[in-house]
Amino acid sequence: MIEVMVLYYSQGGSTAEMARTIARGVEEVEGVQARLRTVPAISTVCDATEPVVPEAGAPYALHSDLEECDGLILGSPTHFGNMAAALKHFIDGSGSMWMSGALIDKPAAVFTSTASIHGGQESTLLSMLLPLLHHGMILMGLPYSEASLHKTTTGGTPYGASRLNSDNNAPLDEDEKSLCLALGRRVAESAIKLKSTT
Repeated sequence: MIEVMVLYYSQGGSTAEMARTIARGVEEVEGVQARLRTVPAISTVCDATEPVVPEAGAPYALHSDLEECDGLILGSPTHFGNMAAALKHFIDGSGSMWMSGALIDKPAAVFTSTASIHGGQESTLLSMLLPLLHHGMILMGLPYSEASLHKTTTGGTPYGASRLNSDNNAPLDEDEKSLCLALGRRVAESAIKLKSTT
């Protein structure tokens, strides 16, 4: 079975909702399974102490999850136009995989959520792509053949799925949902093609 890891950090639940929707998109592709994982919060002073298994939601990611998966979709809330520190902390710890080339030629994509319309969605997506480039991953976005990119008034970019959630209780709107599903399918389909060539 081909696996695509959907790895995210979420504080208020918005990014987690996107992650679950993207995972559904991954699993719409026959022969592909999503591996949903999150990362623990960190403290400004030192690593926060978290239980080994979260009380609710996705399990915490291990670096071995990255090595075992055939693709990666990385998600974070927008923090001042950048990815959340907790996710960057996890990615920063992946140096041994960079040294071994474990992620080279695996497909990868990114997603984000923000509470304000000009909250830095695109700069966050671009910042998340940088470490994936260093790992030699094959980066994927959303092409304009996705009709929702033309009509969305909230989230959605060619750099990856995004959402505007100014009301924390609002579900994904139809365009955001469509683009999340499309991103999951796109990476899953690419993972199959790339796996068949190795």
